[in-house]
Amino acid sequence: MKLTVVSAGLSTPSSTRLLADRLAESARDELTGRGLEPSTEVVELRELAGDIANHLVTGFPPPRLSAAIDAVTAADGLIVVTPVFAASYSGLFKSFFDVIDPDALTGKPVLTAATGGTARHSLVLEHAVRPLFAYLRAVVVPTAVFAASEDWGSGGDEYTDGLPGRVRRAGAELAALMAARPVGEEPEDDVTVLERQLADLRFD
Repeated sequence: MKLTVVSAGLSTPSSTRLLADRLAESARDELTGRGLEPSTEVVELRELAGDIANHLVTGFPPPRLSAAIDAVTAADGLIVVTPVFAASYSGLFKSFFDVIDPDALTGKPVLTAATGGTARHSLVLEHAVRPLFAYLRAVVVPTAVFAASEDWGSGGDEYTDGLPGRVRRAGAELAALMAARPVGEEPEDDVTVLERQLADLRFD
């Protein structure tokens, strides 16, 4: 079972990558608890910016970008994390998904997340990121995770909406969708079965 993480952070170190790593750890722990053995691959878009631009102009992906696209399209589940730019996802983030075949993510479980300087940007996940993956016909988990500057180091749990609790909940939701989809099989057009799996989740 393969989990691919896409991080669109631009700096090193990056809060976007830090959030991506925490979400991946949460999903891996949940999958391991279900008796599954996930492998994880991280795609750092910062390293592919030039390749993405070249592909948009020429229509041909360089080898590194081609490998990143393959990692995303072959994954059993995705975690995608973007910084907030101008009240939306970053241009680099959008450009990467623009060069992926529009049908390649159909039925694929996706956990969406974003980082920003203030919680006032948190609705970016609902008015920009979720619609993007709905358009690509991916199955987006209910819990989207936004981390503002003040969230880092915050406590709390599932019931007080602290960042650690939201990370655990989102990771569990992604793992449930991945576990419900047979490894290596093409997704069904009807995602009702996966939605029922989410409805049956309990977070005690």
